[in-house]
Amino acid sequence: RPDFVEALHDLGRALAAQQRYGEAIVCFDGVLAFHPNAYDALNDRGNAFRAMGRHDAAFSSYDAAILEGPEDPALYYNRGLTRLALNLREQAIEDFDKALTIKPDHVQALIARGHACIDLKRYGDAVESYSKAYSHDPNVPFLMGYVANARAHLCDWSDYEGTVQRIVEGARSGLPVCVPFAFLLLSDDPAAQLLCATSCVRNEHSKVRPQVSGRGQRVHDRIRLAYLSGNFHDHAATYLISELFESHDRTRFEITGISFGPESRGVTRSRPRASPDRFIDVRAMSDADVATLLHDLEIDIAIDMMGHTLDARLDIFAYRPAPIQVNYLGYTGTTGAPFIDYIIADHFVVPAGDDEHYSERVVRLPECFQVTNSTSPVAERTPTRAELGLPEQGFVFCCFNSSLKLAPGMFDLWMRLMRHVDGSVLWLLQSNASAERNLRQEAQKRGVAPDRLVFAPMVAMDQYQAQHRIADLFLDTLPYNAHTTAGYALRAGLPVLTHPGKSFAARVAGSQLNALKLPDLITGSLDEYEARALELATNPAALQAIKQKLARAVVDAPLFHTDRYRRHLEAAYATMYEMYTRGEEPRSFDVARIRD
Repeated sequence: RPDFVEALHDLGRALAAQQRYGEAIVCFDGVLAFHPNAYDALNDRGNAFRAMGRHDAAFSSYDAAILEGPEDPALYYNRGLTRLALNLREQAIEDFDKALTIKPDHVQALIARGHACIDLKRYGDAVESYSKAYSHDPNVPFLMGYVANARAHLCDWSDYEGTVQRIVEGARSGLPVCVPFAFLLLSDDPAAQLLCATSCVRNEHSKVRPQVSGRGQRVHDRIRLAYLSGNFHDHAATYLISELFESHDRTRFEITGISFGPESRGVTRSRPRASPDRFIDVRAMSDADVATLLHDLEIDIAIDMMGHTLDARLDIFAYRPAPIQVNYLGYTGTTGAPFIDYIIADHFVVPAGDDEHYSERVVRLPECFQVTNSTSPVAERTPTRAELGLPEQGFVFCCFNSSLKLAPGMFDLWMRLMRHVDGSVLWLLQSNASAERNLRQEAQKRGVAPDRLVFAPMVAMDQYQAQHRIADLFLDTLPYNAHTTAGYALRAGLPVLTHPGKSFAARVAGSQLNALKLPDLITGSLDEYEARALELATNPAALQAIKQKLARAVVDAPLFHTDRYRRHLEAAYATMYEMYTRGEEPRSFDVARIRD
């Protein structure tokens, strides 16, 4: 019965479930040939086009479906997801709101609306959307973590300890309670982080069936590297990586940049676009098509710079497009993914004996896992305190980490310091009005005048780096350290005081200080952290001695020697490739220190 439309429709859905989208679309077109106004078939056809990255075709299908079934909330929800994928966030919210007008308890539309609000930095609206979804169904995967993460942006610490406890206990039980990046901000337990990541991969990335094989032997004159990122724009990761891209040894390596992030202009994007052998924008391509592209380019080592962060596309790697796949730089934790072979680390961020907490094999660079950019511009002129809204006198404690990294335990400690150091201020990075208001209220609760918190507005990168010279001491955060931010402060001559936690993300500032040979700024406990901060704030000679030592280290120590770092990283890639060509399975290894 060629006209058995129900069977044809079900066949299309089954094919789509197997990611055979082209064949599924043929079936949906067949249904529409018999019933042109079948809006459910138009909707399914739109979903298949969206999965293939054919967004214009998806919009056409959804628009046609909405004309035929304007009271079906799923149609607006799916069109909103397509707009969200294209970074059309305001329009996406309009679609989610239409779906919610029809069905106020549409949990997935509430969650997607929350995601769009997060992207737009409308954190209060995100909390409201996620919380409504949670009230309808608290068992939706990752929803508890979404609520906690949105509140963290606002520095809303109501029931903070209880929330952390519930999320950590859920993760330890293997439940999908929190996405991995948000979990790093709540707990530095590396065992729990692995359970959280594997739970996420099992729930979100296990449906992909590898359609391209990366295990066949392919030997090239130059090792073919592909760096994949959604952050090749005005982003901290791009500042870090730009000099490395330019300095890679082109006699040994062929470099491809794969970008799936937003378009932007300016030097930040132009450097990674210009320096690789090829730079390919794949925003309009599906994960499967990007994987096929990498396979056709015969990429030897595919490097994921995103992990579980915003705009990540981990499913590209789930297709197994390259024989060697690496977690590098952008996500300081385990992916929990069986299709990622290695993680780039060092001996400080992943100490000996901690490999069991990583699904990847651990590759330890000899000095610091984090690349730096010695060419990043720093304004020559240092602004005055008055220009920055700081008092002319008094000690300036500083933390330019995102408000997302601030937690009540560390804030308690900081406020004790401020009560002990008369006239001191805490200089923070401006985030959003709600976070500033909440932080001032939290300071007042702890006996510190709200106006002793000063918020620095966002400025151009060269000015941002220069203004670090005004501060006296950078106070690091836990359970998620300063990463790129610590490097900016140290390069500008601002001491960073840290207490390393147990996990990768909680040890990055310590790794950088270790590479600068500044153990005096790495404390063994929070009590020692507090005592050391108080000593430096009240003993000008001790602070000056540390600053002089830091100034010498910036010139002499390994951290800011990008070319030296490049040679260590290339040695890591070469070792991975040699093991592959010998037919060996990936294994952990240490990169030997290269002598100048």
